[in-house]
Amino acid sequence: MMNRKKEEQIQRIATVTKVRTAIAIFKIALLLVAGWGITVPAFAQCAVKEANFPINQQIKYDLSFHWQFVWFKAGSAKLSFDKTEYAGNPANRINLLAVGNSRADLFFKLRDTLTSVMSERLEPLYYRKGAVEGKRYWVDEATFSYEDGVSKILQSRTEEKKGTKEYSFTDSRCVYDLLSVLVWARTLNPDSYSAGDRIQIPVATGRRIDEQVLIYRGRDTYKAENKVTYNCLIFSLLQEKKGVEQEVITFTITDDANRIPVCLNIFLKFGLAKASMIEVSGSEYPLTSIVSTPPTK
Repeated sequence: MMNRKKEEQIQRIATVTKVRTAIAIFKIALLLVAGWGITVPAFAQCAVKEANFPINQQIKYDLSFHWQFVWFKAGSAKLSFDKTEYAGNPANRINLLAVGNSRADLFFKLRDTLTSVMSERLEPLYYRKGAVEGKRYWVDEATFSYEDGVSKILQSRTEEKKGTKEYSFTDSRCVYDLLSVLVWARTLNPDSYSAGDRIQIPVATGRRIDEQVLIYRGRDTYKAENKVTYNCLIFSLLQEKKGVEQEVITFTITDDANRIPVCLNIFLKFGLAKASMIEVSGSEYPLTSIVSTPPTK
């Protein structure tokens, strides 16, 4: 019979895996929630004529697990937007901070910081991810340049014991990073697409170019944690395993110019993970998606 110490060790390992997987999926979903119905422009025509960037906006989230009829809070995240300079020119900057809470730290430490810099016309210029996950720390970087209609991407990964490895790619399409794709997708008109439309977006992740796939599911209403009900757009994130597409996330964003993610339901082997928006500030556009608000006291 298995002793109590061995059982506790097995449970700890299982919990570490669940925390790491759910938070990783949450970050990917959060950064791609506005990317529905997209055909990435060919020939690297990446500049956007009407570049809408949410200056000084901040969005905060809680992440919880639902496992064996119990909700377990695992961490938080904050997405922010501001202005900066890059190579002496005005630019836009996006930051994402993902942090495991003290309870999750007992099993698996997570401190991830992602930064993306774009031109004022929303062309990707620079990307960096600094990650502490468990006992491992690494830095991914990517720089973007454009010549004769071709995107050139120089990526690198730096690890403490392995040093730095560089990877060079070219693509005739626009290539984005995990943060810049969110801002670019805000410029699209949802009325131009239908439920079931799919997305193919090339995304630089530090060592390779990944093809991300999203499906637009349609419109519905959603009542958030702050008791406000929004008109929303619903999406699913798909991944392929052994030739079969599997749904891993259903997420809900406001149906207005702000495209604010208010809820993400993440399907895992052990149960359901939920990322909930708890606060948003600095929205650039009116929240025309609001259907109802709680009565004032």
